[in-house]
Amino acid sequence: MSLGKHLSKRLADGHVIPVLGFGTSAPPKVTESDVEEATERAISAGYRHIDTAYIYQNEKAIGRALQKKMADGAVTRDDLFCTTKVWSTFLRPELVRTSLEMSLKKLQLSYVDLYLIHFPVALKPGEEMVPKDAQGRVVSEQVDLRATWEAMEACKKAGLARSIGVSNFNCRQLELILNKPGLQYKPVCNQVECHPYLNQSQLLSFCRSKDIVLVAYGALGSDSGKTWVSKDLPVLLQDPVIKAIADKRGRTPAQVALRFQLQRGLVVLAKSFNEQRMRENLQAFDFQLTSEDMQSLEGLNRNWRYFPETSFRDSPNYPYFDEY
Repeated sequence: MSLGKHLSKRLADGHVIPVLGFGTSAPPKVTESDVEEATERAISAGYRHIDTAYIYQNEKAIGRALQKKMADGAVTRDDLFCTTKVWSTFLRPELVRTSLEMSLKKLQLSYVDLYLIHFPVALKPGEEMVPKDAQGRVVSEQVDLRATWEAMEACKKAGLARSIGVSNFNCRQLELILNKPGLQYKPVCNQVECHPYLNQSQLLSFCRSKDIVLVAYGALGSDSGKTWVSKDLPVLLQDPVIKAIADKRGRTPAQVALRFQLQRGLVVLAKSFNEQRMRENLQAFDFQLTSEDMQSLEGLNRNWRYFPETSFRDSPNYPYFDEY
């Protein structure tokens, strides 16, 4: 199955984004060659939207996979939608383009389709991804996100990114950008953790009112292999309500969780390096959930985060203190 335009959503700037993407964040135990092979398999299976980030430290592997699939004629560059993100150590405006150019070099691309501010907390620039002081506290710094956004706009104007957006922003932080004097391009999307236990309904309503697409990561719940994931939450795909709907529809719990987001109008990222599950996840397009199913899934909301990023809590820009 190819993710053509009929399975895409139009962004506010006129570009289109495939509504189901392949997420590439992985625990450290996953090797570069694993990521490269998984990305090749994903493209062969039909994924056209590939989501990565500077901090995932896998852009070189993804770049090799993209080049292989373009060289063998499976896809052209125009078929692909590639996202990367500027990490928190590059949020000073003078570093934003530098970060993107580094990512483009690794990805072996001349532009990305979407460039995101990964997280609204700025960290001290340097070699360390998460710089810490002698006491082990994260070293954040104050950067005006509006200035960072102006640097994002410059990347779009330079043709290095077709669309620009944000990730993990709350409503107040989105409004800061939207109300910026001299705004040239508003964020086309906000990529956030979103699943039946954290359905983001208020943030979704706000984003809809501003023509900002909500992109769901963590849509299948937790990956216990990641050190930053909350360990004390139940496994989403073992939830009895999700399992009962899956059994009733003859589907997998993962397909139900993905379909839930698609029917709510979100773009959703599915992360699995297993080829069978990759193909199964694409079958989320092949069925409909009833309004009763959707209501049951909406009822699972507990505002539980698998990815609370608590090490950034001391920053005034930590996004999760706000209700949404």
